[in-house]
Amino acid sequence: MTAWGDVEKAEPAFAARVRAAFDARKHKTIATLSADGAPRISGIEASFADGELTFGSMAHARKGADLRRDPRFALHSATVDPVEGDEAAWPGEAKISGRALPAGPLPEGPAGELFRADITSVTHTGLNDEATHLVVEWWTPEHGLRRVERE
Repeated sequence: MTAWGDVEKAEPAFAARVRAAFDARKHKTIATLSADGAPRISGIEASFADGELTFGSMAHARKGADLRRDPRFALHSATVDPVEGDEAAWPGEAKISGRALPAGPLPEGPAGELFRADITSVTHTGLNDEATHLVVEWWTPEHGLRRVERE
């Protein structure tokens, strides 16, 4: 089991960039697998607290059924267009994938269930300081942090 706190301990600066991308907007996108194996994307909210990444599903929602059947997920931060003429201001984007583990009922709001993330991969995509290259950084529990720059 790899919790968000494990990412923060292993690579604090990287984890801060990823979390900033997720915290920049309330709504994110999650990909799950439907019963026939097809990918399904849904809007979702997610929270980082006490070393855990959690997200919920309202009662009877397809994403909750998908996660109970096959816990694999990919969570994507909001995507923000760069300001035309000021691409260097683009904040980047982040992705987290793994398995969703049941964590009980939603603590507030409508009836539903809460899931916590068992993280298998974390990615941050942004620009270098000069805004001339795309920088992709990714972390896995097995290999740690890796980075590539692309023109």
